[in-house]
Amino acid sequence: MSERQTLAVFPSLRGQRVFVTGGGTGIGAAIVTAFAEQGAQVAFVDVAAPESAALAGHIESLGYGPVWWRCCDVRDVAALQHFIAEAEKELGAFSTLVNNVARDDRHTLESVTPEYWDERMAVNQRPAFFAIQSVVPGMRLLGGGSIVNLGSTGWQSKGSGYPCYAVAKSSVNGLTRGLADTLGADRIRINTVSPGWVMTQRQITMWLNDEGEADIQRNQCLPDKLQPSDVARMVLFLASADGAMCTAQEFKVDAGWN
Repeated sequence: MSERQTLAVFPSLRGQRVFVTGGGTGIGAAIVTAFAEQGAQVAFVDVAAPESAALAGHIESLGYGPVWWRCCDVRDVAALQHFIAEAEKELGAFSTLVNNVARDDRHTLESVTPEYWDERMAVNQRPAFFAIQSVVPGMRLLGGGSIVNLGSTGWQSKGSGYPCYAVAKSSVNGLTRGLADTLGADRIRINTVSPGWVMTQRQITMWLNDEGEADIQRNQCLPDKLQPSDVARMVLFLASADGAMCTAQEFKVDAGWN
């Protein structure tokens, strides 16, 4: 029996409409794929057009889908909100929003200018708020929904080399908790999923070395490397009816590192 056959199926996700930011590669692609496998109708945006087209084609070739996607630079808030509105017009209101988009570009304290700061926040912080602003009216009409914000454990373990990223990701918990009461009145749940060091192709190519391998073995309680699909499983649970009373919380998927 394959691993996928042993994993949970969430009947409440079948036919649900899900929007994912940064869904074309890495963790986002795993989330898009996982929802499609559950029978959900998935829409996503990503700046990486070739990878996004390949992902959508692959999912559809497996008999899932169709997958709605558009190439979008989320630094352009108007474009992001336009595509959410376009997807909603074509598919219907979304019951789930996954704010996944981010880039952990390395930089030093001394190198950061006001312009670079604003650009980092425009990728790693600002899109989540305005995506939420866009989907909430539709969720209210549906009678509820689930918003999952992707955080990070990197700043919690005092990771260095990306202070702007650390600031942006630490604010995710504030966004989640700051909106939970307001949205909860309309049965809209909002939670944070904070991954540990996930072995996306970007991480393997750019950052994983012998020192990193040693860090994993020393700091994780579980010996296996985290995969994008591991994060996706937690997102599925929070979007499903099984997570109906979970809101305002942070859920860590980090093999026990933090």
